[in-house]
Amino acid sequence: MPSEHIKFWENLSKCFSAIKEFNDLHVEALGVVANCLEDVDTMQLIQETGGLRKLLAFTEVSTLTEFQKNAAKAIAKAAADPENRKILNEQEVEKCLITLLGTDNEGTKIAASQAISAMCENLASKQTTGALGIPQLVQLLSSENEEVKEAAATALVNLTTAHPANVSAVAEAEAIEPLISVLSCKRDGAVASAASVLTNLAMQEPLRLTIQSHGFMTAIVEPLNSTNSIVQSRAALAVAAMGCDTEARTELRNSGGLEPLVKLLHSKNDEVRRNACWAVMVCASDELTAAEMTRLGALDILDEINLSIGRKNNFSEAALEKILDHNLPQKYSQMGFLASTNIILDGFYDYGQVKPGEKLLSLEELCAQELNDHRAIILINAKLSELEHPAISITIEEKPQEIIASRIGVSASSVRKSSRNNSLDEKPDSPGRSSSISKGSSREKGSRKGKGKKEEEKPKDEELEAVIPKVVETPGKALWIPPFDPILYDYITEISRTILPLPTSKEQVVALAQFVAERLGGPIERDNLHEFSWELHISEIEYELKCNVVPIGKIEKGTFYHRALLFKVLADRIAINCSLYRGEYNRGWNEVKLVDDSPLGIPGLLLPPQVFIVDLMYQPGCLMKEESPEADRYRRI
Repeated sequence: MPSEHIKFWENLSKCFSAIKEFNDLHVEALGVVANCLEDVDTMQLIQETGGLRKLLAFTEVSTLTEFQKNAAKAIAKAAADPENRKILNEQEVEKCLITLLGTDNEGTKIAASQAISAMCENLASKQTTGALGIPQLVQLLSSENEEVKEAAATALVNLTTAHPANVSAVAEAEAIEPLISVLSCKRDGAVASAASVLTNLAMQEPLRLTIQSHGFMTAIVEPLNSTNSIVQSRAALAVAAMGCDTEARTELRNSGGLEPLVKLLHSKNDEVRRNACWAVMVCASDELTAAEMTRLGALDILDEINLSIGRKNNFSEAALEKILDHNLPQKYSQMGFLASTNIILDGFYDYGQVKPGEKLLSLEELCAQELNDHRAIILINAKLSELEHPAISITIEEKPQEIIASRIGVSASSVRKSSRNNSLDEKPDSPGRSSSISKGSSREKGSRKGKGKKEEEKPKDEELEAVIPKVVETPGKALWIPPFDPILYDYITEISRTILPLPTSKEQVVALAQFVAERLGGPIERDNLHEFSWELHISEIEYELKCNVVPIGKIEKGTFYHRALLFKVLADRIAINCSLYRGEYNRGWNEVKLVDDSPLGIPGLLLPPQVFIVDLMYQPGCLMKEESPEADRYRRI
């Protein structure tokens, strides 16, 4: 190192030891040093000559607020370089900056907070500051100066990112309440930083619950409505971190936070849109929240996003699937797949395949349509009590019975009579209802056992009870509910008695496959598949009902997709894990996971489960390994 350079820095460092009369010299000397600190070689030279230590010592004790502020700014600029950060950390710059946080000058507090933020890129500095300076930074969150709040919150973001110990220190400093209050600041930077700190804290479950107890979801609604993309992004990310609890989702929903969150899905900013998708995915974990987001248009927006190569992302696809998990008819129609966790409940219907983005009509709307040549819609509804959980409710001002009667081609008086009987008798504990079901079921079972015999004719009113949509009148409105399927109800009762008690999952799967095949036309020879006239049979049912919606229990001849659907429905009722797939050309199949017996008879040896395709057509009950040629032939023509 040239001797003249060393001499220069030695003389310059003496300026900081000068008497108070030369305060202007101090400021000027600092200006020279500040310009040089950004250079790594110069920084090293200042350190070696002792100038840096003198500068920091003088900064701590100086009474010149302008000097302290500028010194903190100089440190922040120098800390942009990794080597400089290392040198500053070795000189314990953190102690100096923490001291500056306690000054009376707001500009100095801001500069010191910014310098701490810059130094946090150095892990050792982050640890040192976290142990000593977090309480002071938390105090600054309550400052009346919003710029001070912003600088302190930003420093806390950097201190708590990927550092659990600092997260705990922030919580111990009682920062949660002031951080939530910062969310209502007018400075966008302060709001964004506060949201980020709370997100970091929420990574620890006890802290997340504490944050939620302070009304976080209500407070985050305003940031979600911000026009600043950074605030929008950070707010959405905070919702994603906090929305893991039912209480949090309920609060967000009740506070009106779902509407601005769904609107963020429209954002042209990639980060905002990605974080909004993430938050929607998390919030869609419960049915009520998913239904509300669907009502607000989230499903349509996500469909649109996922159709765009440039706008879709992993979270948008996951968010769509999560919402569809609470709208299984739409999911199966759109995606052609239901997982084992997608439990088919009463009110489900298989419309057939729809294109992405195509809106699926409700069951009520489909039942109200005139009979046409479209594919039959297969309905699942073995619900006994209509009023317990109506599928769809609407308000009909007058004569609802006549409206339904006109759609199914029967007299209005018959419908009125049937509706009156239902409203009086069809209760869970009604002896009359169970007797009616039993009689109807006995007749149906008798007809199916005696193949080739003419089915016993049923009274008109009893037939209506099982196949028409019902209207239960209440004061001021009418509740629409789908038709009850007594045959499906009998199926569920029978398999619960005969198949559920079987000792192994494999035996249950095989028995259920044989049960389904028997009810829907029996085994079919592969070469004679084209002679199996299921289409005509379905058309006859549609004509009989004067409706495209066909209860699955009415079907006696079903092909691949009818059998696969019924297998999934019944498997879900007796807790057999089963997935459902839709293929091309009316194909459909089920996959189950089963564990083979231990090889060589070794007891206690557990093997990983294997995926099998269940044959419901050719050899009902035969289990084909997923990747086998037999399975491939079953799924495709």
